[in-house]
Amino acid sequence: MEENEQSARGLHFVGKKDELIEAKRSFRSIEDRDILIIYHQGVFYAMDSYCYHAGGMLNNGDIEEINGKLCIICPKHKYKLTLAKGECLYKGNNPKEKPPVPRWYSKGVKQRTHTVTENNGEIYVKLSDNPNWIESDYYQGEKGKIERAKAEAENTYS
Repeated sequence: MEENEQSARGLHFVGKKDELIEAKRSFRSIEDRDILIIYHQGVFYAMDSYCYHAGGMLNNGDIEEINGKLCIICPKHKYKLTLAKGECLYKGNNPKEKPPVPRWYSKGVKQRTHTVTENNGEIYVKLSDNPNWIESDYYQGEKGKIERAKAEAENTYS
């Protein structure tokens, strides 16, 4: 694929397929956005690399299947984010149920995810074009860098 053709389609080269498979997780900055690329069970995923909740780095998070969905667990506060859609899952009880039974619920999409494609052994990421605010946007860019530092300082001293 020609370089200007990929740019026109919003595709950003992030690495060779074999290298990304071997790495399993890779960090890239694309258009002032920090992205985590994950290879898990034969599939590539891409999402904002800082957890929406408090800016924690997701790259060291465990991956588990929760309620039939693959999730990365933020190492900072254990928030569970689906790899496919960036949905945050939590376990809770419905007080109207007698007796209440713990179930998995969704808080909705909190983490921005991005599209990964492959072409001739090369992997590309297309940034999300969702125009709506998604909570992980807060920790991106220069302003996000400041906010992550603040969150880290608060976490250190509290």
